[in-house]
Amino acid sequence: MKTSGNTIFITGGTSGIGRGIAEAFHRQGNQVIISGRRKGLLDEVTRANPGMHGVELDIQDPQQIKAAAAQLVRDFPDLNVLFNNAGIMPFDDAAGTIDDETAVATVATNLLGPVRMTSALLPHLKTRDDAAVIHNSSVLAFVPLASTAVYSATKAAMHSYALSQRFMLAGSGVRVIEISPPWVDTDLVYKSGDARAMPLPDFVAATMAGLADGRDEVYVDGIQALRDNPGSGEHAFVNAFNQSLKDNPIPVGH
Repeated sequence: MKTSGNTIFITGGTSGIGRGIAEAFHRQGNQVIISGRRKGLLDEVTRANPGMHGVELDIQDPQQIKAAAAQLVRDFPDLNVLFNNAGIMPFDDAAGTIDDETAVATVATNLLGPVRMTSALLPHLKTRDDAAVIHNSSVLAFVPLASTAVYSATKAAMHSYALSQRFMLAGSGVRVIEISPPWVDTDLVYKSGDARAMPLPDFVAATMAGLADGRDEVYVDGIQALRDNPGSGEHAFVNAFNQSLKDNPIPVGH
């Protein structure tokens, strides 16, 4: 995709991958608008990046999505890129009781949020040159992490949705791009400095390079084996992946 001269809306842009990508696009000469639930964080990021704008948005709320889309089209008529980044990653226990409120919030944020946001903006995006929808899924879209079963399922669903949407939008002028991050050292889980987690600046640099290369799927070389998770050998592969993390747990808090 074109990586400069765009007007880009990024959901969940106040921290982690969202903020990192937002600031990278900002540095490359794009008009960037970020969203988040907390005005204080939006103000902090936009103050640090003069010219960037913020929109308050709870991505779980369909009415707020409709209102935000209308505001974006009105205030930023050149908008041509949507980056669906907002996500939450609660740990759960698929072998026990999963809190219903948390499960619903995870699905509403990670799956319905991008579906609704894209649906609201597609009529406008179809009128713009160099238009693109970028979905942030995860390596866990291909190999689930058993201790985040609902999160992993939402990311697998987003990968499936991106495949269908890319086919349906072929010839429309709107590209559909999927970013599949590895474990990146952000606050999504717990910013720990764990050697297994990719430093955020390295991930942002690799992702921006992948976007500039024009890929439909952007992921780092280190997850190639996970992306190629074999169909008939999937159960053994997934079990081995999860056993390795069970033996060396991911930190989940201070």
